[in-house]
Amino acid sequence: MDPDFIDVGSELIKPIGMTDFLLRLLINVLFVIGIIHFLYYRRSRRADYYFTFAIISLSTFMIVALLGTVKLKTGFALGLFAIFSIIRYRTESMPVREMTYLFAIIAISVVNALAGDAVGWIGLIAINVIFVVAISLAELTRKMKHLACKYVKYDRIDLIVPARRAELIADLEKRLGITVRRVDIGTVNFLKDMALLKVWYEPEDGNEENTVDELIRKVPNF
Repeated sequence: MDPDFIDVGSELIKPIGMTDFLLRLLINVLFVIGIIHFLYYRRSRRADYYFTFAIISLSTFMIVALLGTVKLKTGFALGLFAIFSIIRYRTESMPVREMTYLFAIIAISVVNALAGDAVGWIGLIAINVIFVVAISLAELTRKMKHLACKYVKYDRIDLIVPARRAELIADLEKRLGITVRRVDIGTVNFLKDMALLKVWYEPEDGNEENTVDELIRKVPNF
């Protein structure tokens, strides 16, 4: 039997070589860090997720690359991928945008660890480039642009009618100092002349840490 192969049941599986492993790891690190730093962090400025994405990518790559030499049933392999892709933290719900980046980074790490010889190095790099281009286009598309959200207790309920929406937005922009993209009217209290508004806007410095999930939990009783 060829010593370069491992006998696993009825199949012969070639273990990953050190050179091949290091090259795959290098490709994975370069593309993942590029996505995290230039596409995610440049807009969000969330250092906590920067650390999370980087470590999860490395962990996923290591586990999948090492398990690649073992015969795994399809169900188990998909289950392993699903476990990593639905990670949620007990202290804070992860926003949808961050969950999407996490899923993409895990997918890239799995592909880099398991891509077969048939793909080749050029094909592997091309796959990573496709991921980068797709994420870049999504970030640059105005309709997909990340918007921050604030809940505002508003005292001028005469402006909440649809006919005066332009005046409402102008007043919010003047008082909040932000560029308002959308306003959702929530609870209205006519006894106190107050309305609860959800104001969507573009964060100018990319350092908006509040998420919709956090704001929903923090909004006071109205």
